[in-house]
Amino acid sequence: MTEKRSSFTGKIGFVLAAAGSAVGLGNIWRFPYLAAKYGGGIFLLVYLILAVTFGFALMCAEIAIGRKTGQSAINAFKSLDKRFGFVGVIAAIIPAIILPYYSVIGGWVTKYFYAFVSGDAAASASDSYFTGFIAKPFEPIGWFLIFMGLTALIVLFGVEKGIEKVSKVMMPVLVVLTLFIAGYSMTIDGALEGVKYYLLPDFSRFSATTVLAAMGQLFYSMSLAMGIMITYGSYMKKDVVLEKSVRQIEIFDTGIAFLAGMMIIPAVFAFSGGDETALGKGPSLMFITLPKVFNSMPAGAVIGAIFFLLVLFAALTSSISLMETVVSIVRDKLGWNRRVTCIVVFAFCVILGIPSSLGFGIWDFVSVAGLSILDMFDFVSNSVLMPIVALLTCIFVGYIIKPQALIEEIEIGAPFKAKTLFTVVIKYVAPVCIVLILISSILDVLGIMKI
Repeated sequence: MTEKRSSFTGKIGFVLAAAGSAVGLGNIWRFPYLAAKYGGGIFLLVYLILAVTFGFALMCAEIAIGRKTGQSAINAFKSLDKRFGFVGVIAAIIPAIILPYYSVIGGWVTKYFYAFVSGDAAASASDSYFTGFIAKPFEPIGWFLIFMGLTALIVLFGVEKGIEKVSKVMMPVLVVLTLFIAGYSMTIDGALEGVKYYLLPDFSRFSATTVLAAMGQLFYSMSLAMGIMITYGSYMKKDVVLEKSVRQIEIFDTGIAFLAGMMIIPAVFAFSGGDETALGKGPSLMFITLPKVFNSMPAGAVIGAIFFLLVLFAALTSSISLMETVVSIVRDKLGWNRRVTCIVVFAFCVILGIPSSLGFGIWDFVSVAGLSILDMFDFVSNSVLMPIVALLTCIFVGYIIKPQALIEEIEIGAPFKAKTLFTVVIKYVAPVCIVLILISSILDVLGIMKI
């Protein structure tokens, strides 16, 4: 007997869960790095414009597809047009690739949170602490399993009792912690220059690469083109106003990304004496630079513990959405119950996650074109498959089922005020932008054009 499809209890549950999915490591370690690299205020301005146009249209499309069909990605496209069922298959592959290596990084965050609360804050600021940790064969795997197990446990409880309840706690706490640390960062001596750099647009630094970098971050940050928003849309009740909900998700996601910049850029500027290149990318920022910054602060151990708790919550809300998407896809396809599916997906993630973890230790010699195992997973999922799925989604909505099919869904409960913007972006603007993102990402990896 097939279990009845779950749903969020209402608008608040849906918005907080979807916002939790969007708010993740991409907001906290990737956004500040890109903002610092591409001119601070001008990057921020470009990103905000793209979020309320480009990002808004794509998110509306994905959530509407999910709610209209009541299916996860792998069946949603097929139910609307059998010829485009393959798009759902590609979309289904993305979270299955991302979840294992994302959980490896989630394990690192869990380790650092433990280090700060257990009195190891000063030790974590040493140059060799992070590299020594990830080079160990077993300890990183242990933290990965803890993080993955916590994610699986929450997903096992289901949409209402697990994902929704956890999101209703984690998201407000995450916002409060972010506001607290951002406010504290601005009180540090020398931080004001970082604030000015981050908030005041310098139009002389505007370039095409600024726009491409902001668009690429938008995909990563807003959980687009990976089946998540389609899955969450399938759990959305018809009486929830879709357009308004998307705007609220955008406010949460963009607000956290903005505050992450306010947390990190002024603090690192103060620590480095105004050197914008001090914001290293990804792991080097989170696990090497920031512990040094916290170690130089008064009450740095406490601030660092709060920061890594915040990052842990952000990582968890995103890993939950990734796992729920995979679980939903498997259940829709095979008809398994939630418990069996969660166990199978957990085992799958462990099998793929262990090589990612070992790729920084005893398997660090394994690489292709200079990319580590984790980097390869990241490149394939984020730089290749996601733009392809987004492009195919735009073609599907814009020219196969036509925008009106989704506009009718979005207008259930309230008029769709931005339907003209939605149509223009989906049919004309987004496809061109996505092709440019795909080309630039591939050229970036080849070393021809650095984004």
